[in-house]
Amino acid sequence: MTGDPAGAAPVRLTWAQPEDLIGHELRQAAEDGRDAGPVLRAWTAAGGRPAPARAGASPAPAPPELRALASRLLDELAALPAPTTATEPTTWPSIHATWPPHPGTRPSEPPAPPPTRGPDGARPQTDGPQQPEPPVDPALRRRLEAGWVGRAVGCALGKPVEKLPLDGIRALARATGNWPLADWFTARGVPAELLAAHPWNRRSAATCLAENIDGAPEDDDLDHPLLGLLLLRRHGKAFATADLARLWLDELPAGRVFTAERVAYRNLLLGLEPPGTATHHNPFREWIGALIRADVHGWTNPGDPAAAAEQAYRDATLTHTANGVYAALFAAATIAEAAGGRADVHGALRAGLAVVPPRSRLADAVRFGIRTARDEADFDRVVDRLHACYGHYHWVHALPNTALIAAALTHADGDFTHSVCRAVSGGWDTDSNGATAGSVAGILAGSPDRIPERWTAPLKNRLATTVAGFDGIGFDTLAHLTAQEAARS
Repeated sequence: MTGDPAGAAPVRLTWAQPEDLIGHELRQAAEDGRDAGPVLRAWTAAGGRPAPARAGASPAPAPPELRALASRLLDELAALPAPTTATEPTTWPSIHATWPPHPGTRPSEPPAPPPTRGPDGARPQTDGPQQPEPPVDPALRRRLEAGWVGRAVGCALGKPVEKLPLDGIRALARATGNWPLADWFTARGVPAELLAAHPWNRRSAATCLAENIDGAPEDDDLDHPLLGLLLLRRHGKAFATADLARLWLDELPAGRVFTAERVAYRNLLLGLEPPGTATHHNPFREWIGALIRADVHGWTNPGDPAAAAEQAYRDATLTHTANGVYAALFAAATIAEAAGGRADVHGALRAGLAVVPPRSRLADAVRFGIRTARDEADFDRVVDRLHACYGHYHWVHALPNTALIAAALTHADGDFTHSVCRAVSGGWDTDSNGATAGSVAGILAGSPDRIPERWTAPLKNRLATTVAGFDGIGFDTLAHLTAQEAARS
């Protein structure tokens, strides 16, 4: 049989079509101060529409001439100078130069990949006896298991309400007496008219409500840490950004990546090399995707936030730039400081902020989140102030979400339940925010048995994933593998 059936719907690949990207790039230009007025007028005059508010693609494809215009206008926008360049550097030496003096900082260039690689970039195999696995610190392994579990808990808690507006999240929780949020979401007792107005996330309702959780379900917020662990096991801590790119092409289906990651994946298939993969027609380069990949770099550099930030930079620049990269540095350094076993949550957040260029918008957002959390006893007031300040950003952008993570962790003061619930109850990218807050709070708890059983029991020490070799793996096993990578030089 040839051809498409009459009336068949188009594929409508999300986060990739020029007619959808142009609206997001116009929004990005407004945020970073570029004068995009002429481009906006040309797009509007030709019949172009704004970017979809929450979905990844507009309902119908653009005609060929409008799609071609969108591509040309994306190139024009990329050529416009951004006033934020001086305060938001993008190269590693220029980022590192903004750091305060600290005895733990490393050299100002990321380490080069080791020369002894196989043709595929992997560690070469030898004919002699294999090197023994490095010894694992039992206390670190317990902290890392709590970090993995915490990340899975926060992710699963946030999944049912991902993409919902703040008033919808509050209404659904209040309908079951679960506000302030303190337990899993449930559909039991929620009025039908409320569910019609604010339906659960379509893909998550069957696996992430209190009545149906059966192990940790697959999510990109958990797949990416697995891929990061796989990256370190194959290439070590001195991996190059190109190693991550090859790993994605080998192990990660294109349909499992979104926003900046999908654009970067497309750019790799077009033959672009990093860091061009992060910038070519990529209006999502300052969104949250690099942050959700950062945990493993913190986990494997316990007590060394500078080293964690270096690793996170080499990972993040495949897909992101500027504030999108800074969010990853912040998360990695915060987690590394927590993983050292000596800091409280406030010291960990200070370590995270120290690796972010201090005059950047991301640093301002983190400081605002922390300050607001200290000022307000009621976390709803904290969230309202964050949304008043950052509500004009897209719900997946790094600035509002990182500010919320910092605020939630500060307000919770190290308590696990309060950390994940505050992060999720603040809206925006709920599963990603819950995951990062859960990772930090889990590590600070020090052991998975210090996380309340109502959170850990439904996960059954089992993670579902399509990352080859990891489906059904236990968090205890993941902690052991992660601790091995932490011990490697």
